[in-house]
Amino acid sequence: MRRIPRGIVDEQVARTKFTLARHAPAPELAEVVDYHWVLHGDLDGCHDQHVLPNVAVHVTFFPGARGVYGPDHTLFTHRLEGRAHGLGVRFRPGCFRPFLGAPVRTVADRSAALEDVFGHCGTEAAESVRNASSDAEMIAAVDKLLIAKRVTLPPAARTAAAAVETIAGDPRITRVDHLAASVGLSARALQRLFAEHVGCTPKWAIRIYRLNDAAHRLADEESPD
Repeated sequence: MRRIPRGIVDEQVARTKFTLARHAPAPELAEVVDYHWVLHGDLDGCHDQHVLPNVAVHVTFFPGARGVYGPDHTLFTHRLEGRAHGLGVRFRPGCFRPFLGAPVRTVADRSAALEDVFGHCGTEAAESVRNASSDAEMIAAVDKLLIAKRVTLPPAARTAAAAVETIAGDPRITRVDHLAASVGLSARALQRLFAEHVGCTPKWAIRIYRLNDAAHRLADEESPD
């Protein structure tokens, strides 16, 4: 089973504050994008939503949170207030470097402006999302942006993506040497590959999946140990 870390802390409370729907990207983007996620909330007051560290690059189109967010190593907190809505894109880990034009480690633990990565087209897409009257319109605007900048993945990016998919598909992989053996690389080569294309170390990628597994168990069990 392929795991995708969603990162939402305390999902039961989160469901009372906002809705979060995930949508497939356009077929042309299926190789590089996992999904679009659309959030809607109508809060009486505010809500601080905590999100676990992640291994993917997210591109977000929200008032006050618009940009390219790289993999991180700390808990992220986003404050939702009043009527909140917007869209985010979760890229497949290992697949964002061609869009960025630089090693993904350069956006680890930080964000970059949409315009720095997508130019004026990023501004236009953000404006289209802001003015959209439906989820479908938001998704279409972002798909158009990404298709316009679509690139062919180089072999190294495909290898990096496959390595992360190996982690996602096998919870028994808990050590870097296990992962290196599974993908046929030395541990050192795997470290270099992840720095360039994923943005974090293989050890941290494995840990992120385990943290998310633990969070799901805590949320699902009535009285977790």
